[in-house]
Amino acid sequence: MQLFLIRHPAPLVAPGICYGRSDLALAGDVTAAAARVAAQLPPDIPVYSSPLRRCRELAAALHPAPRHDARLQEMHFGAWEMTPWQEIQREALDGWAADPLGYTPPGGESVAELQQRVLEFVAEIRALGMSQAAAVTHAGVIKVLAGLERQLPPRVWMALSFDYESVISVTPE
Repeated sequence: MQLFLIRHPAPLVAPGICYGRSDLALAGDVTAAAARVAAQLPPDIPVYSSPLRRCRELAAALHPAPRHDARLQEMHFGAWEMTPWQEIQREALDGWAADPLGYTPPGGESVAELQQRVLEFVAEIRALGMSQAAAVTHAGVIKVLAGLERQLPPRVWMALSFDYESVISVTPE
């Protein structure tokens, strides 16, 4: 199965803010973003989407009936949500750096939990027998799947970077 992973357009949020699961509006025109993204996708491809607004709006512009799946949401940063990264306690960030998969921000989820739900989503759509699908999602989800496909260790794939509105293709096992 070929899975096209689409990162949402830029959200309306100040730079340097941790916003994972926060439901933010888009900063720009979704119609223009959809035109740029659609040009990189096969015609009539089924579209799945994170239910967060910044993904949901793009998915609706790409497909008349996108399927929303909570497993495609960004990592939940708990108490860190909507906090400037520079204001998060150094000890907490050091704890995350020491255990990148297992550390859980207060009230949030770990990267291992993010990975597990993303892999459950992939297994489910693979079981449907689709040859191709698209997912409008977030950088964290894309990092998981791109990193696993490239057989990168977690510390490496967690540092991958994907631009807003980027489209990458993976063939998850």
